[in-house]
Amino acid sequence: MNWHDIYKSKLTTAEEAVSHIKSGDRVVNGHATGEPQELLRAIVANKESYQNVEIVHMVAMGKAEYCLPENARHFVHNSFFAGGTSRKAIEEGRAKFTPCHFSMIPSMFDSALPVDVTICLLSPPDEHGYCSFGISVDYTKPAAEKSKLVIAEVSPYMPRTLGHSFIHVSQIDHIVETETKPIVLHPAKINPVDEAIGRNCGELVRNGDCLQLGIGGLPDAVLASLKDKRDLGIHTEMFSDGVVDLFHQGVINCKKKNFHNGKMVATFFMGTEKLYNFVHNNPIVEMFPVDYTNNPSIIARNDNMVSINSAIQVDFTGQVVSDTIGYRQFSGSGGQLDFVRGAQWSKGGRSILAFSSTAAKGTASRIVSHIDEGASVTTPRTDVHYIVTEYGIANLRGKSVPERAKALISIAHPDFRENLEREAARIFRK
Repeated sequence: MNWHDIYKSKLTTAEEAVSHIKSGDRVVNGHATGEPQELLRAIVANKESYQNVEIVHMVAMGKAEYCLPENARHFVHNSFFAGGTSRKAIEEGRAKFTPCHFSMIPSMFDSALPVDVTICLLSPPDEHGYCSFGISVDYTKPAAEKSKLVIAEVSPYMPRTLGHSFIHVSQIDHIVETETKPIVLHPAKINPVDEAIGRNCGELVRNGDCLQLGIGGLPDAVLASLKDKRDLGIHTEMFSDGVVDLFHQGVINCKKKNFHNGKMVATFFMGTEKLYNFVHNNPIVEMFPVDYTNNPSIIARNDNMVSINSAIQVDFTGQVVSDTIGYRQFSGSGGQLDFVRGAQWSKGGRSILAFSSTAAKGTASRIVSHIDEGASVTTPRTDVHYIVTEYGIANLRGKSVPERAKALISIAHPDFRENLEREAARIFRK
C-alpha cells in the first residue's frame, strides 16, 4: 500500500478520533502555539466519556478549557510550565505542576510519565508521505514516537520545518484534516526599561556570537540593540519575529558558527505569520527535538555561546528565582539552566540573566538579601555569570558572596540601595 492509501485509510473526524481516548489515559498535547486546537475542542466536548484523563504539556497558548472547575472530574492537567490559563488551576489543585528541565521532558516519557496518547498539529504530507511537526518539534515529536496512539490534526497552515521534524503517515493512527492556523503571538510592547536592559545586554554580545533568546519585550529589546553587530548565529530553544528582522538586515547569518554552520537551530517557535512564513521550507532553519537542542553538552559545542534569559528575583549569594513567586508557581524552569550551563561550558561563552530592577509596579526590589519563603531556585548561585538590570551589569563569576552582594546592589533600583546596603552590612558584618 502506498502512502496516499495509508493516509486516506486513517482520515476521520475529530469527534471520532478522540473517542479512542479512554478514561485514565495520559494525553500529551502539542506545545504552545502548535496546539491541535480542533482536537482539544473535541476532547472537551466529549468530556462525559472521560474520567481522570491526564493532559500533559508545557505552555498552554489556547483556552485550556480542561482546566476549568466544571471539568475537574473529567480532566487533570499536568503542567511542566504554568501559564496564564493554568496557574489558577494549579493553585486550586485542579492541575498539578511537575518540575523538569525542558531538555529532560522526552526522557520522562520513557519511564516516569509513559504516554498513552499524543495529539499534535502537523503539516500536510510531502511527496514521500512525511508530515512535519512544524513549529512544535520540542517534546511533541518524542512523545509521538513513544506513544501508544497518535492522533494528528493536519493543516495546510502549519509550516513545514526542516531538520529532525518529520513523522511518516504510517506512524499516525488517526488523521483529522482541518483549516486550523497555528496560534499567533504578537510582539510585546517594548518599554523604556526594556530598552535600557537590552542596551546593557547588547554590550556583552560580540560579533560572531551564537545566541539563545526567549520571547517578550525584553528579548525583543535585546535584539533591537544588536543591529550594529555582525555574523551572529542562533542556537536556541525558540525564537520569534525579532530574529527574522535581524536576518533580513544581515546581522544574523550563522556564518561564524562552528557547529551546525550556516543553520539556525531551534526546537519550537512562537510568533506571528511573518515568523511562520519565514520558517516554512527554509533551509537555514534546522529543527531538532528538545533533548538535543537543550542538551548542555550540545549547546556547548557552539563557541562563543551567549544565553539570555529572565528572572523574577536574585539574592545576595547569586541564587536566581525565575519560575515562582513565593509558594506560587508562576511559570517553569523551562530551558533556563540548560542554556546557562551550555553557555558556561562553551569556549568563550557567556550566560546573562536580565530583568527589571523592580516588581509590583516599582514597590519591590528584585535584588534581595534572601529569596522569598517558598520560592524555588531556578539557577543555582554556582552557575550564575552575568546579572543585568536597567542600571547596569554585574559579573558574579569569581566573586565571593559579599563581593556579589556589592555588585548586585550597584545595579539595583536606587530607591532600594540604601536598605540593601544596610542588609548587607548586617549579614556580612566583620
